[in-house]
Amino acid sequence: MFKKRFKPAAAVLLTAVLLLSLLPLPSGVASAASPPKSKMQTYVDNMQPGWNLGNTLDSVGPDETAWGNPRVTRELIKQISRQGFKSIRIPVTWDNHIGPAPDYKIDPAYLDRVAEVVGWARSENLYVLINVHHDSWVWISKMQQNHDATLARYNAIWKQTAERFKNESDKLSFESVNEPRFTEGGTTDEAQAQKMLDELNLSFHEIVRSSGGKNATRPLVLPTLETSPTQERMNALSKTFRQLEADKNLIATVHYYGYWPFSVNIAGTTTFDETTRKDITTTFDNVYDTFVAQGIPVILGEYGLLGFDKNTNTIEQGEKLKFFEFLTYYIREKHITGMWWDNGQHFDRTQYKWSDPELYEIIRSGQKQRSSVAESDLIHLREGQPVTDKTIALQLNGNKLTSLKADGKRLTKNKDYTLNGETLTIPAATLERLTASGKLGVNAVLTAGFTKGPDWNFYVTVHRTPALSASDGAAADFAIPTDFGGDKLATMEAVYVSGGNAGPNDWTSFKEFESTFSPDYANGKIVLRPALLDTLKDGQPVTLTFYFWSGDKLTYTITKTGANVSGRPAQ
Repeated sequence: MFKKRFKPAAAVLLTAVLLLSLLPLPSGVASAASPPKSKMQTYVDNMQPGWNLGNTLDSVGPDETAWGNPRVTRELIKQISRQGFKSIRIPVTWDNHIGPAPDYKIDPAYLDRVAEVVGWARSENLYVLINVHHDSWVWISKMQQNHDATLARYNAIWKQTAERFKNESDKLSFESVNEPRFTEGGTTDEAQAQKMLDELNLSFHEIVRSSGGKNATRPLVLPTLETSPTQERMNALSKTFRQLEADKNLIATVHYYGYWPFSVNIAGTTTFDETTRKDITTTFDNVYDTFVAQGIPVILGEYGLLGFDKNTNTIEQGEKLKFFEFLTYYIREKHITGMWWDNGQHFDRTQYKWSDPELYEIIRSGQKQRSSVAESDLIHLREGQPVTDKTIALQLNGNKLTSLKADGKRLTKNKDYTLNGETLTIPAATLERLTASGKLGVNAVLTAGFTKGPDWNFYVTVHRTPALSASDGAAADFAIPTDFGGDKLATMEAVYVSGGNAGPNDWTSFKEFESTFSPDYANGKIVLRPALLDTLKDGQPVTLTFYFWSGDKLTYTITKTGANVSGRPAQ
């Protein structure tokens, strides 16, 4: 992953069909609690949890800073180890650092730099995985039209890399290629694409195994096509493993960024609902049955949410936390090691701080146990309306509630709050006290503590109905003046007044958060992106419906005429 490519609607539908209709290969008698305990399964277990050094040595440009991250330092690697990670995936893009044919010599300084970062990670006793990364779409994707040169260049990378690291500890593993795809070269036929991937994987295996030193038994990681966990593609990779069954030091890898509508916040999928949850269980049940239960260990080489590439707040905080809590728990149950994708958006690489400590804590806790969550982290009170008791469903996941604090001050059970089973009730008197200032927005943060796992925060918010104002401007930078009234935007719907869905991905009326619209709370406006406006029919009015987390919704009409847009609140 990098500036992660979003899946088109057709791909989403295809994925759903494959997951529902294709049966996994027969599973063995082993359960999720007891996969065959091979040496490689133990190796993969010991890599848990893992972290990706994304958008750095994999940058497509002159050096590792080309995509905005600073140069990797030894201190950064130390800090990653101190955060509790046991393994690090170091994606490497070689394209700009390879000489011409026929030798395709890697720039010695670049190979030295890769070795330096690997050495720092090994000095922290981290397991390390390196690969051929964005080369996959930059030039390997054109393999069908340029087969011989592509294969020769790919082979040259692995011959030189294998030679450089052949005496390194086996805690260094090699991954053949990241997210292998061949569509940029015009290949859309699945069988043809799989044939080319098989050729790359088998060539990689032969090169490394015959290169001497510790490479004879070094752990090698093989991906599915596009590193996708669809059943068809996992079945194809399992055939490769059967071809190589004499080699007991092989690992399968897939990537996972969640149920696509939830992952990018489209189609009105704003919450961690049952469909999103089932996508996790179905996917990793199939991964387990296809690989782990057959004695083939699995690394989840990347996981996250696709919406993070635009803004880490694309998914509402509580819903985001519930997704990661369940995902990290479930892959652990299936004996799959996860490597969190971080392209610089999560861990600050100079200040060594997490941009979202809550997210880090729930992922860290998920390596050992389940954490407690709630149906929501939002408590809304409408301005000017009588305050009533608020009941909240907790999901304790085997833990117990030990405390509830308001802005750090401990509240008294059975006075300031009550707990009946997993139902938490905040009395009106407590809420009135916490919101006595009457200010709009968050008035107090309630923090629930549990016997295990991180705390869960509730944001007590006073709001009034938001208001939208008229606006006229250029489509390139059009925005709707908005008084948010202490509320926050959940999603937006766009339909033509004459009928039919408006905007991109017109299979749904609900548009993609951040890609087509974006709330700017600090400056009081909702920005409509060119990705939406550029697709609108000229002169055709569009009704926008804005849905807020309080439950309020507002309608607004826009009309694009040439390069300009006019917008008015619905009467």
